[in-house]
Amino acid sequence: MFIPVMFQLEDIHPLTDFQRNAKSHLNRVNKTGRPEVLTVNGRAEAVLVGRKAYEKMQDAMEELASIKSIQTSLTQMAAGKTISAKAVHQRLREL
Repeated sequence: MFIPVMFQLEDIHPLTDFQRNAKSHLNRVNKTGRPEVLTVNGRAEAVLVGRKAYEKMQDAMEELASIKSIQTSLTQMAAGKTISAKAVHQRLREL
């Protein structure tokens, strides 16, 4: 499950610093597992995350989408919005 991240002051950097030192930024996010905020004119413009952290976020989003889909299905079932397996097979044959 996805856990919100609080950014630490040392994880906020100007975009120009990232442009000059991209490799060290990538090494740092991969080593610490913490994302970095990249700023332009003092405002957050982008977030840099390591591959593993990104994959965890993707997995969490897929899990949440599955949960939402299941909840929708259960709500539809409770409301009687179902069709029989026989009707499904018939519709598939008509395709």
